[in-house]
Amino acid sequence: MIGLGTLINTALVVAGGIAGMLFGRFITPRLQDGLMKATALSVLFVGLAGALGGMLSVADGKLVSGGTAMIVVSLAAGALVGEWINLEHQIGRFGEWLKYKTGSAGDSSFVDAFVTASLTVSIGAMAIVGSIQDGINADPSTLILKGAIDALLVCIMTASMGKGCIFSAIPVFIFEGSLTLLARLIQPIMSAAAIANLSTVGAILIFCVGVNLIWERTFKVANLLPAVVVAVLFALF
Repeated sequence: MIGLGTLINTALVVAGGIAGMLFGRFITPRLQDGLMKATALSVLFVGLAGALGGMLSVADGKLVSGGTAMIVVSLAAGALVGEWINLEHQIGRFGEWLKYKTGSAGDSSFVDAFVTASLTVSIGAMAIVGSIQDGINADPSTLILKGAIDALLVCIMTASMGKGCIFSAIPVFIFEGSLTLLARLIQPIMSAAAIANLSTVGAILIFCVGVNLIWERTFKVANLLPAVVVAVLFALF
């Protein structure tokens, strides 16, 4: 069944969020703070490992780096487009709308929790590759694996940040569902080089999310999202 991967991934995010809400009721603010820092550290190293994995290679027994030009161009051009559109503001407005529609007006951390969790579980090559596999071959395996990882992350983040994290399931459903429907159209564009570029830049953005969890609002990560598209186009040209 085409689209099954998106449905399972979305359901696992919701399940992880609900588990986090139930778990979060039994831990003190001090423990929540520790849990938040542990989550931030995990996200930092996930992003760092992905970025270094895409940039470093071994040649003639020596460690060499590459892709610097692609990273600089992608992030710079992506930032220009993202700041012009002001994606951070648009996503924040949607978060505010969700906050009031879900009766969470008194939750001061709802929007930050929603935006942070959404960026954490939506950015990355697994979402794109898995959606293409699901759309073309009706193979949901990659998205199911991603869903299991997302569930764990969202569970921990919800326990420390609040129920806004649960609603990260919405952008996951929209993003992966759209890619699944468009899979045959975008498949020729997603070459091995394009996926490699996307993985590297996506990992850098995940690292930025981790930084924001420790030092709030250091990066406007949503405004850097167009960098992922630029990285894919860089591979084509």
